[in-house]
Amino acid sequence: MSSSVWENLVVDAHDPARLARWWAEALGYRITVDTPDEVEIRRAPDTLPGLVFVPVREEKQVKNRLHIDLRPDDQEAEVERLVDMGARHVDVGQSDVEWTVLADPEGNEFCVLRQRTSAG
Repeated sequence: MSSSVWENLVVDAHDPARLARWWAEALGYRITVDTPDEVEIRRAPDTLPGLVFVPVREEKQVKNRLHIDLRPDDQEAEVERLVDMGARHVDVGQSDVEWTVLADPEGNEFCVLRQRTSAG
């Protein structure tokens, strides 16, 4: 039986280098590829998966169909850090939930979850 390995998540961006640097700082990742056609970040060069940022001209139109969830040790402090870096709070219809929805500098939504409890 054949299977696949998750290599990358590709992110369309107006400014791939800028957005890749933002996500690298947010995640503690490093840039592993930096060309005009793509910028890739990974935790380490030999660690999968990576995030690959590619250039596009069109504007983002609707809520992401796929997003990243982050689980920090301290949700409140992480939300504050990410907002200070240029993320913004967004409402995607989440109502009253235990996570915070933010958007990166190009409007891609992601969630910051509460810290994991010992039971979870």
